[in-house]
Amino acid sequence: MTNSSYPPSYSPPTSSMAIVSLVAGILGLSLFPFIGSIVAVITGNMAKNEIRDSRGALGGEGLAKAGVILGWIGIILGILGFCGAILAILIPFLLVALGLAAEGSSAIPLLWLVLA
Repeated sequence: MTNSSYPPSYSPPTSSMAIVSLVAGILGLSLFPFIGSIVAVITGNMAKNEIRDSRGALGGEGLAKAGVILGWIGIILGILGFCGAILAILIPFLLVALGLAAEGSSAIPLLWLVLA
């Protein structure tokens, strides 16, 4: 026996911008490191505004939040990676300029011990 006194549940359609934000956030951490993350942050904020302005007609706020979070994680990891690459390039030049990278110099292992 079915109980027909309850109306069928209604879930609003998901915002397409929220889906784009989540997909871009995932791609920003894998295939398109920095560009995907920026797209995820921008479209995620646009989706959150669109969902708020729809007054319940659109859903997907969780997808938009996840896209923004993944986007910021990707941006932070990209900046840290860029800084690490710059340091990896500059440290040997700095050692040569200070004369610590001369052949037979024993100061390099001491320098790495101090930095570690």
